[in-house]
Amino acid sequence: MKLSSIVRKLIMALSGLFLIIFLVTHLVINSFTLAPSKELFNDAAHFMATNPVIYLMQYVLALGFIIHIGMGIKLTLQNRKARPKSYAYNQPSKNADLSSRSMIISGGLVIVFLILHLRDYFYEIKFVGLPAGTSDYDLVVNLFSSPIYTGVYVISFIVLGFHLNHGFKSAFQSVGANHKKYNPAIKIAGTAYSILISVGFSTIAVVHFINQYSFN
Repeated sequence: MKLSSIVRKLIMALSGLFLIIFLVTHLVINSFTLAPSKELFNDAAHFMATNPVIYLMQYVLALGFIIHIGMGIKLTLQNRKARPKSYAYNQPSKNADLSSRSMIISGGLVIVFLILHLRDYFYEIKFVGLPAGTSDYDLVVNLFSSPIYTGVYVISFIVLGFHLNHGFKSAFQSVGANHKKYNPAIKIAGTAYSILISVGFSTIAVVHFINQYSFN
């Protein structure tokens, strides 16, 4: 079945909004690693791994990612096909901000990071298994002992922030929330959200990296 451009944008927007909610939940759980006791994060990880509803949501989340990525690629190719020529006097900086113009690039980089992230955490727990005496908390913290991993992690979330900055307001516009009265508020909320996600995840990574070197 061939979907119209409007339907594709709507599906991409809805899947994007779902992923936006997921990122907030993920950030909250990751922040538990900064608690005085590592058991808070371990208990949360155990709950996420054993709760049947959460277990089912893993597949819903995976489907959301696949749909969002697929629709993003489809819409990008469709837009390029509709505008095959590059005009010499086109000034994109006046037509769209940096986050808007770099959506396909930032999205591609985020996909690469997502694959690496799943390999280092999800794959290790689900298919390899943790070494005896190693907890979920230990796995997360040990990953941030590497300056390279920590650096890539921080850069990836900065890139994700650019992606979210445009994606947030674009998603709301695609579902019908596009009015000159509300657009400024949506834009501010999108910027605030993208900063929260980028700074939040990056701060957690940097704190763990510093702690391991300052207390050893």
